[in-house]
Amino acid sequence: MNCEVCQLKELEVEHFEIREVLCCILHTIVFHRALGLVRPKDIDLELFNITYVQCGDVELEKKIEEKIDQFISWVEKHPNKKSQICLSFYETKNKQPSWFNKTERLFWEHWYVNLHVTQHTKAHSGKSHHSKPMVDLGETVSEDMGVRREALEASLHEVLFQIIKFVNEKKDHVPPINEDIICFPCEITIPRKFL
Repeated sequence: MNCEVCQLKELEVEHFEIREVLCCILHTIVFHRALGLVRPKDIDLELFNITYVQCGDVELEKKIEEKIDQFISWVEKHPNKKSQICLSFYETKNKQPSWFNKTERLFWEHWYVNLHVTQHTKAHSGKSHHSKPMVDLGETVSEDMGVRREALEASLHEVLFQIIKFVNEKKDHVPPINEDIICFPCEITIPRKFL
């Protein structure tokens, strides 16, 4: 079976932006690979002027939230690192009959979400160690944060369009539907401790 791979554009995010960015990307991918009857649910991001759609599958939402929680824990132990999350779709096939009824996963699509989690330092106002008065940098920092946030929002839009383009162009590898399922089985892998 042919397994397609999509490497999404790397996004530079701060710790507090991880959850929203990952929810948006992962749910968008899953929604565009959904099958059957879905109950679309529009979600407005709080940090960005972006709306994405979830499938309305409670178990899937729970699975995504758990993996994001695990990823955030990993990031807290490995600050300022580039990392990758992989969302993989597969179908299951029963192996040759034996004593153990084993099934194997045949992966047909991998999505790599690339994040660089950074910690931006905040400027300090007041006096330096030389006792000379410093200019209040509060406005400059605020403007820089606004510019960075707009750049991230634009990059997130690019990633969403990258997802839509990939889904529309790559269809031949998607396995035929053989059950009444809403979504193909998928797994989300996050960096391991030793990475």
